[in-house]
Amino acid sequence: MTSENGLRRRLAPLVARLYPDAADEVLAALVDLAESWRPRLAPVLHGSGAAGPDESTAYLITYGDSFRRPGETPLHTLAGVLRDHIGDVISDVHLLPIYPWTSDDGFGVVDHRQVNPALGTWDDIADLRDEYALALDFVANHISSSSPWFRAWLARDERYDGYFLDPGADFDVSRVVRPRVSPLVHEYERPDGTVARAWTTFGPDQIDVDPSTPAVLLDLTDILLGYLARGATTVRLDAIGYLWKESGTTCIHLPQTHDIIRIWRVLVDELAPGTLLLTETNVPHADNITYFGDGADEAHMVYQFALPPLVLHAFVTGRTTALAAWAAGVGPVSDTATWFNFLASHDGIGLRPTEGLLTDADRALLVERTLARGGRVSMARRPDGSEGVYELNTNFLEALVDPDDPEPDVSAVRRGLAAHAILLSFVGVPAIYHHSLLGSQQDHQGVQESDIARRINREVLDADRLAADLHAPGRRSGMLEGLRAMLAVRRGTPAFSPFASQRIERIDDRVLVVRRAAGTADEVVAAVNVSDETVEVATLRGTDLLTGTHHDGLVLEPFGFVWLAED
Repeated sequence: MTSENGLRRRLAPLVARLYPDAADEVLAALVDLAESWRPRLAPVLHGSGAAGPDESTAYLITYGDSFRRPGETPLHTLAGVLRDHIGDVISDVHLLPIYPWTSDDGFGVVDHRQVNPALGTWDDIADLRDEYALALDFVANHISSSSPWFRAWLARDERYDGYFLDPGADFDVSRVVRPRVSPLVHEYERPDGTVARAWTTFGPDQIDVDPSTPAVLLDLTDILLGYLARGATTVRLDAIGYLWKESGTTCIHLPQTHDIIRIWRVLVDELAPGTLLLTETNVPHADNITYFGDGADEAHMVYQFALPPLVLHAFVTGRTTALAAWAAGVGPVSDTATWFNFLASHDGIGLRPTEGLLTDADRALLVERTLARGGRVSMARRPDGSEGVYELNTNFLEALVDPDDPEPDVSAVRRGLAAHAILLSFVGVPAIYHHSLLGSQQDHQGVQESDIARRINREVLDADRLAADLHAPGRRSGMLEGLRAMLAVRRGTPAFSPFASQRIERIDDRVLVVRRAAGTADEVVAAVNVSDETVEVATLRGTDLLTGTHHDGLVLEPFGFVWLAED
């Protein structure tokens, strides 16, 4: 009972702020829900058995059906690809939405509690969990227009009163910020022939839920705790910044949204300590980092959204000026919170995080490179009604390569490995998208068939053809072998702990120099040449952990990189 009372004390002020008129009732229901799940939950260990992430922690981002083989469920095939080709250099597998869906390649969720039968079953998830730590996606902000919740709401089922928001004429939406140019509100026919309106941040098939109704928070919390019971050691809170709406505000990053994350942090720390909450907010850096809270009361990890466009900018320009200036202000967060670093994902490369970090001319360069390599550009509507570039839809490796490069595959591997040397040495936890790990190219056919720009980096791979490609010299085997080697070294290098110090050293604008665990016996210096020029860095000396080569004054070939244990 002591734990229950302690839980009640920690939750009470958060619930009171959210629901001042029903605080006691909501608090009692929330605690009862938590206690009902407690017997099914347990502490979580990571990587080499640590209570939190360490230098051995590395995530693979993938869909449940990224790989297919005739006669097998995709989740079973995925497990085989991981076992046969990737092994233990990856500690955690982040599965993008595995639930029944109707749109947005999984993010228009029909039922958050079920596995899409086209992928497999919860038993397949359990088998995967036996080999890797597991990150599950929690699409808390919205649900499919075909979901039972929304269909019941349209049918006026009292159980779902208040689950969705119809902003009336007195609701001021003039300041609303969102990442789409589609209408904010859509109309839906009810079974009785009348018309209902609902808030749709991301489009007509993704209906925003309304957690200002306490029953919605309880349902969402039940889903979250259910994922923990299914073995999730990390839960990604998709698009969480848009969760709470209030008239006259931007309806993003509101205090109530942060309080809901604090409630979930209290619950997972109490019921399954070691579980990691990961917030996904593709927004300017200053807004993004607010989801750490005070470093101990909100997200355990926050997506480092500024890193992909800034790394890309460095390789496009051959200069680390903007990347290094930003990185100089990035360091450890707290003893329990850290960054979730990535270069590529199922989405595009967001440009909103570069606001205040890159100029309009810089962003134009990235757009130009993307289009020159056959990519697309997605737009978003600003509060003033104008449109701006939201993200670059491209394969990250393709974007690194010059449009007129005579050997694009060779360049993709050289530059791709150099870019990932930055990712793997940066403070925080690294996450690698499967198409980067496996050296994939852009899926132009997928874009043409679907008219969905993001499909350019979401190709489904034939598992047998992939195996053949990986056993032959080329782009796929080059990326996989290079990244496997780096990951193997990283997992045995304490300087790359997510909580070790980081210092950026400005020696030559063509080289990013990242010093980790400075002043300790574990100190390592990562140096990456982002240019096509040979660069001498005479002040750096030591033994490269990646090759065993001793350098008495460093010379980096074009796109060369080292991890130096200094003399």
